[in-house]
Amino acid sequence: METTRHFTATTFVVNDGATALHDHERLGITLPPGGHVDRDELPHEAALREVHEETGFEAELIADRADVDAPNSRALPEPAHLMLHDINVHPDGSVGHQHVDHLYFAHVPHRRIEPAGDDEATPDDWGWYTPDDLRASDLEPDVVALGREAIAVVDDAVSGAADGSD
Repeated sequence: METTRHFTATTFVVNDGATALHDHERLGITLPPGGHVDRDELPHEAALREVHEETGFEAELIADRADVDAPNSRALPEPAHLMLHDINVHPDGSVGHQHVDHLYFAHVPHRRIEPAGDDEATPDDWGWYTPDDLRASDLEPDVVALGREAIAVVDDAVSGAADGSD
């Protein structure tokens, strides 16, 4: 059986030591903003679009770019992680559908969630989680670990930029 793979982008958005997660109604789990990469998009563009649609934020990715000088080429913002998610696993163990997820971390300027897209989760479906909140939660272990990592990376980048050490 052939496995169908789609490219996706997910972004843990961080503000002042906490990350925003929402209750995903269809999946029944709590996740950061994310979704499929459209045909005309690059992964980092999809990440920023999904953040804007789902939260209303104009996010700033915290991502490295390789310092490569090449004709007709440019370096793209690197995801913090590249993940492969099995979406449709059959009883025989074969996988019918997977997501190749480009996972980013981003800083947002405030915590006011105002979705800009259609059919998005409402602001009441969102919560802000500190590292302690994540640790004490019953969220999926990967969401807890990645959320805590995102908070540390973004807070370090923001404080480094503020004190001029970046």
